[in-house]
Amino acid sequence: MNEKLKIPSVYIIISLIWGSTWLAIRIGLESLTPFLSAGLRFLVAALVIYLLMLIKKLPIQKDKMALKLYLQMGFFSFIIPFGLVYWGQQFIASGLASVLFGVYPFFVAIFSKIVMPEEKIELVKIIGMVLGFVGIIFIFSDNLDFKLDSDFLGMSAVLLSGIMQSTIAVTIKKNGKHLNSLSMNLIPMLLAGIVMTAGAFFVEDLSRVKFDFKAVSTVLYLGVFGSVVTFTSYYWLLKRINILLLSLIAFITPVIAMLLGWIFYNETLQNHHLIGSGFVLIGLLFANLSNIKLKNKLYTGLR
Repeated sequence: MNEKLKIPSVYIIISLIWGSTWLAIRIGLESLTPFLSAGLRFLVAALVIYLLMLIKKLPIQKDKMALKLYLQMGFFSFIIPFGLVYWGQQFIASGLASVLFGVYPFFVAIFSKIVMPEEKIELVKIIGMVLGFVGIIFIFSDNLDFKLDSDFLGMSAVLLSGIMQSTIAVTIKKNGKHLNSLSMNLIPMLLAGIVMTAGAFFVEDLSRVKFDFKAVSTVLYLGVFGSVVTFTSYYWLLKRINILLLSLIAFITPVIAMLLGWIFYNETLQNHHLIGSGFVLIGLLFANLSNIKLKNKLYTGLR
């Protein structure tokens, strides 16, 4: 496939899969505890990546920068951020968590401007980002009640997760261009799988765990599609497109999750859901406006 077609196709695939992972996590937690579910997910992902690397005869890259990034990704892309989100959602509603995690693109913009001044962030991209965030607020406007005194820690955990993941995304964009997308994920996901699975035995009540069809199918789906396909594709895209455009996936996934909840859980779609989704779509259009204009100029020049 031509790379110009491959890039938007991969972007759409990542958005659809990550949008569906919220539903898969929700189903899986009916049988598993949060840390155990996440840990098994990453162990499955690490095993699949290792097998793919054996088939493709890809070596594990072991240069100094690669080893440094593996550790940073393991702790700051997976272990701590996923732990914070799972822990934080014990205290706050999922809608509020989605809005709070919406800080991710903003901090990507801030950190990329500091670390990579050559990474262009045009005004239309900022406008698109703001419109997308407004859309997320609209979508979850009926689920934003909170009490600062009791919900502060949960809110802080989700915010910190978004900020942490934005810093590591910028770090990888700057320093990880030489890494293969599979090799890049193997050790971090293995670390996350071991730490979170082991942690479940210390901090969770495993007496309610059931390894039934829901547990096994969701762990496999989240491991193979929600982790291997998405994260390897994400880092493949990270080398090829503007990091701010890539970060806007954080606004698309809640919309997809909402639609899947409507389809599979008979959740009601209300006017503010549709208005919010419209804002997200308009925001994405604005964010891509400069790319559309550039393509039109190139097309006009070629005629």
